[in-house]
Amino acid sequence: MAEIIVVTSGKGGVGKTTSSASIAIGLARRGHKTAVIDFDVGLRNLDLIMGCERRVVYDFVNVVNGEATLKQALIKDKRFDNLYVLAASQTRDKDALTREGVEKVLKDLAADGFDYIVCDSPAGIEKGAFLAMYFADKAVVVVNPEVSSVRDSDRIIGLLDSKTRRAEAGETVPSHLLLTRYSPARVASGEMLSIADVEEVLGLKALGVIPESTDVLNASNKGEPVILEGESEAGQAYDDAVGRLLGEERPLRFTTLEKKGFFSKLFGG
Repeated sequence: MAEIIVVTSGKGGVGKTTSSASIAIGLARRGHKTAVIDFDVGLRNLDLIMGCERRVVYDFVNVVNGEATLKQALIKDKRFDNLYVLAASQTRDKDALTREGVEKVLKDLAADGFDYIVCDSPAGIEKGAFLAMYFADKAVVVVNPEVSSVRDSDRIIGLLDSKTRRAEAGETVPSHLLLTRYSPARVASGEMLSIADVEEVLGLKALGVIPESTDVLNASNKGEPVILEGESEAGQAYDDAVGRLLGEERPLRFTTLEKKGFFSKLFGG
């Protein structure tokens, strides 16, 4: 049975698509057959970050409308044989997706033997975001450690608790916090909320903390999800997060300021 993971947030620009791509890569790299779906109809970005934008022929809406088969629309990743991308439409509006259509696609993927389906949600609470979370078995809530992002994500957690298939059945969607663009230096100077602050406000434990890094943007521009950058702290942090998602015990890294040594202090380094 496929496990459906929604990657969501209340605020745009916090790194959902980057996170969806890296989580999908991390799962596939561990041997799990994985599909990642872009629910952001009209604003397609997942294919760019996954490096398959030139290979999109049919999209998610084509499949929902019966204009293409799922097999025709799924794009097989060139790096991992067990990873597939289903792109969003750039030309349709937000109402192009239906609950029935999304459910059929998810059921067909499960029938095709997929272990994980990662749903890359648009920001906010419009229809695409609602459909991305409705069928979720787990949620990864992506948050920047600043007040507006935390406040908006609190609203999303409320929807996960009340407007999903599991909620309708009297169950909960297990939700995990993924903090992105975290800077220990800015936390120390009071410019940014700490991990403990965000955990306390949202009532969620941190699944991962991704350090602020130019590696993320550079990787996205190359169509290589940052998790594939083995030397990058951000890439390693994403791999840690995927490990924890699968039940592995991993310490949080890259979350504290490095103490300066004697010579650094002496020479002002």
